[in-house]
Amino acid sequence: MELAKSALDVGLFTNQRDAMLHYWQQRVGLTCTEMLPLGSGLQQHRHAIGDSVLKLNHARETLAEAAPGGIRRLLIARDDIATTQELTDPDGNRVALVPRGHDGIEQIQVELTVSSLSAHQVFYGEALGLPVIDPVTFACGVSRIRLVEGEARRDPAHVARGFRYLTLQVFDVVSTHMAILAGGGREGRPPVRLGEVAYISFVRDPDGNWIEISQRKSLTGSLA
Repeated sequence: MELAKSALDVGLFTNQRDAMLHYWQQRVGLTCTEMLPLGSGLQQHRHAIGDSVLKLNHARETLAEAAPGGIRRLLIARDDIATTQELTDPDGNRVALVPRGHDGIEQIQVELTVSSLSAHQVFYGEALGLPVIDPVTFACGVSRIRLVEGEARRDPAHVARGFRYLTLQVFDVVSTHMAILAGGGREGRPPVRLGEVAYISFVRDPDGNWIEISQRKSLTGSLA
């Protein structure tokens, strides 16, 4: 996979806009760089984490109760701390602030709980083609995905409270989407163009976790 941005983005959904924005900005220390209206009562508050983006999606309508997805913890590297700080945001999402370089983390690491380590090693290493750091850790540019085998709910909801999806930025969403499906990935949503902003699709890993494949014009220069 040829990445248009050498970092992973993470998306979550919430009904607690003010409390969540205050926590992620004041306690975690992130800066909101942009707010995008997504339609259907959704607003995306984009927070920079180095080259990555935390997409804090606020829903006007009450989100349905749903089991958690595979993303169970987000680790964020910081220069101004000497020891790991384990945090929990107002919605119960787990966050860890770690010294930069801790366990090789330079920006972010997503901890993904999976039902089958072997199946997900094949998916992330072969279907997505991410470089293998060690048997359970994969590189997405400067970001990392770490697999933890455990109790995982199959086919988690896409729009529900909590961490819900990852985003990979690519140069050609259509060919990348088709290559992932040919490599054994499952289709979440086929490619769709969002005006002149982006061209996106969704694929799903063996447990059904959602992964957005995005061709963003501001990164690629074209949506052709």
